[in-house]
Amino acid sequence: MILIFWLLLVNCIGAFVTIHDKHAAQRGAWRVPEKTLFALCILGGCPGVYLTMRTIHHKTKHRRFMIGIPLIFAVQLALFAWLCYQHTPVLL
Repeated sequence: MILIFWLLLVNCIGAFVTIHDKHAAQRGAWRVPEKTLFALCILGGCPGVYLTMRTIHHKTKHRRFMIGIPLIFAVQLALFAWLCYQHTPVLL
C-alpha cells in the first residue's frame, strides 16, 4: 500500500514539475534542472514525467529524455519483475 501511495505521489510531482518547466521555458524564467527530472524518474516517476512530456510536447526533441526515461522505466520494470520472481515460491 505504501508503494502505491509513493508511486502516485512521485508521478504527480513529476507531472507538476514537467508542466512547471514548460511554463518557465515559455516565459524565459528559471528552469528546472534536467537532473531533477531524471531524479524523479529514478524515484519511480517515469510514467508521470514521460506522459506529461508527450502530452504537452516538452523536451520531446531531446534524445536524452526520449530514450533515457523509457530506458529507466524498462530497467525498473525488469527489476520489479525479477524481485517478484525471486520472492514467489515455486510450486512443484
